[in-house]
Amino acid sequence: MLLSGCAGLGARAEIQGGGTDGTGPMTFATGRDTTGYIQPLIDRWNRSHPKEPVTLLELPEAADEQRAQMVANLQARSERYDVLGLDVVWTAEFADAGWIVPLDRSMFPLDRLLQPVVDTALYAGKLYAVPYTSNAGLLYYRKDILDAEHLKPPKTWAELRDQATRLGRKYKLDGYAGQFLPYEGLTVNFAEAVQSAGGQILSPDGTKVTLDLGSAATGLDFLVNGLRQGWIPQDALSYKEEESRLAFQQGKLLFARNWPHAYGPATRSAIAGKFAVTRLPGLNGPGSSTLGGLNLAISAYSKHQKSALEFIRYFTGLENERRVLTDGSFPPVWSELYDDPALIKRYPYLPVLKQSIMSARPRPVSSKYDQVSLVISSAVSDALNLRKPSDETVAALKQELSEIIRTP
Repeated sequence: MLLSGCAGLGARAEIQGGGTDGTGPMTFATGRDTTGYIQPLIDRWNRSHPKEPVTLLELPEAADEQRAQMVANLQARSERYDVLGLDVVWTAEFADAGWIVPLDRSMFPLDRLLQPVVDTALYAGKLYAVPYTSNAGLLYYRKDILDAEHLKPPKTWAELRDQATRLGRKYKLDGYAGQFLPYEGLTVNFAEAVQSAGGQILSPDGTKVTLDLGSAATGLDFLVNGLRQGWIPQDALSYKEEESRLAFQQGKLLFARNWPHAYGPATRSAIAGKFAVTRLPGLNGPGSSTLGGLNLAISAYSKHQKSALEFIRYFTGLENERRVLTDGSFPPVWSELYDDPALIKRYPYLPVLKQSIMSARPRPVSSKYDQVSLVISSAVSDALNLRKPSDETVAALKQELSEIIRTP
């Protein structure tokens, strides 16, 4: 299915010291593998490519820390990293800086992948990475409790607030939580709230701040009021993905916003058989998730770019993508896997997940994304901790973002 050749590795890599024809041992740098499924896939490659073995280098779990380590390595023009596991929002920044090399589109079956995911791997009309996993936020809920109350899962914020308040009190559970520690996860949760209220943060090309103060304040108030009214617990202010996952699967939460990777562990927890997932709620109906995921790129300073390219082709192939789902509980990027009857029987959430991915929006696309995210998470954290009203927060945020975007 995949064509051979290496024509897509461009001159930029050669100019900056990489080796487009280089083969040999490689290092794959990516975020911490919390489910342990990556190493077995690498082992399969290593057994059949003894002269081109891959060493897995696990970076910290938090995306901010992963990026910091990668950037430090690339700014030093180090050849230590060969294959990079990039958060989908880093493509523009890394490509613009010349840290990753462009790839030949014809070498990858892009037409069989989910289109919104493919878009995250493009920059300035060129393919700079290959989609590996996708992601879209889902609402996890206690199906056993809603069934007992003859209720359907909430589609709107008002329904979520009502059920979280009433049922949380009745069943002695906390109502709802997302990822509200001031880091990248909070930027994601805020972006989803803004989108689900009908707004957006930046224009699609990342050149203009399009934050509507009304919809942004409405989205932020959804979270602020939840904390103020108590149906979002104060503990959630310290939650990242793992903390919120554990709180839900330990039976402490009625509702939780999380990524699909939390589904597998929950089926082996105290709430196995008692939960389900649905699309995130919004202001007036189903909301819009943030499009997440991981793309694989080749370092411009790698001396083994030919090997790295072949490894990426192997790692993103159909059978490995199936294992991404079955062994890692991560959403694959091949569209046909979401329509596989056997997989749907095993993972009944797949149709909902596909809907969520296809209707999701990427985080603000900008070569200055790290600055954008830091400003957003800091400002939103102040509002959630009741240090500044929502309307003042979004007004100040819009001004700060405008200054970042205008700065050369």
